[in-house]
Amino acid sequence: MTDMLYTPKSEVDARIQTFQQTLEQLGIDGALIIHHTNLFYLSGTSQSAHLFVPRAGKPILMVRKSFERACEESPLEEILDVKSLKTIPDLLKEKGYTIETLGLELDVIPYNTWKFYNKIFADSNLTDISDALKRIRTIKSEYEIGLLHGACGVLDQVFADVPAMLHEGMTEIELASQFEAGMRKRGYGGCSKMRAFNQDFFMGNVATGASGAAPTYFDGPVGGCGLTPANNPHGAGWKTIGRGEVVYIDYTCVINGYTADGARMFVIGDVSEQLRQAHAASLKIQAELVAMIKPGTICEDVYAKSAELAEAMGLQDHFMGIGNDRVRFIGHGVGLELDEYPIFAKGVKMPLAVGMTFALEPKFVFPEGAIGTENTYVLRANGPQVLTHASEEIIRA
Repeated sequence: MTDMLYTPKSEVDARIQTFQQTLEQLGIDGALIIHHTNLFYLSGTSQSAHLFVPRAGKPILMVRKSFERACEESPLEEILDVKSLKTIPDLLKEKGYTIETLGLELDVIPYNTWKFYNKIFADSNLTDISDALKRIRTIKSEYEIGLLHGACGVLDQVFADVPAMLHEGMTEIELASQFEAGMRKRGYGGCSKMRAFNQDFFMGNVATGASGAAPTYFDGPVGGCGLTPANNPHGAGWKTIGRGEVVYIDYTCVINGYTADGARMFVIGDVSEQLRQAHAASLKIQAELVAMIKPGTICEDVYAKSAELAEAMGLQDHFMGIGNDRVRFIGHGVGLELDEYPIFAKGVKMPLAVGMTFALEPKFVFPEGAIGTENTYVLRANGPQVLTHASEEIIRA
């Protein structure tokens, strides 16, 4: 495992320190971190473990499996081999911790699991720490931005390979498998994480022609038929790709845990004038949003601007979906998960801050197909810096 990238101790220490400051501000004695995303963020490992972070003092990583890998991957000083979760409260008492209020990730912990923790921590008041952690993770360090930039570079490389993959008569799933293979061989671990309940998600979406307008459960502007209603009914399906159809490719790329997100358009032949104009509109909206975004900009104002522009162009009925399946956002945070803060949607009054990383995705959907663009950015003091650089033209294969 010597080729693996391990999170530096300085990164983990800084994250723990910031989290402990939050615990102090909230008056919480400590937090028990269970969910893999937060566990990795605060400990450097995703093994089956519980991380106790006290309001003051050293964190304790209690590992069920694999203790050996956790010791290799995590820079934390105190790592314990703990086989029974029931022993955790007594173990923490032995370490000198009195826990009147214990933070848990209640946004993702199932009710029956909460009942278990409520039982073994009978002397503690359990409270939700999830939103505080999501807000901490919203601001990325330069180390994290570097990892995200690397993931974006891989996505750019595979987009550049699409014309060599694409040919008339192939199925969407065949194209998707080749695109995914291009990322996998460059380091994609094959797991794009989402926080939202029941938003199961694979790597991304290939939708061609009318399948781009197929409705889906997924909380995004573009659907796709998928392969079966039984599992992930979204994205690439069995449809064959024809001449003159827009080939919509929208993918994540997760390298070393960090999630790039981008969309590019391709065609065999040429697309209709309607779709070409809509694509130009998406690029114009993107440019206007990038120009307005600065530290302190309010998230809902960005969405409002995008909707205003789409209406001024006469495209409001196709903006970010079609019919009742339109979504009411224009972008979202990216990092260890695909649906992080900030969220550019109506009612979201979060001000943007330096170090936030996000995707902007102005898209349009018509009965004949979906079209648009998507790029990943980091917010700097002078505005957004784009991290994805593949050509945004409609590429002819």
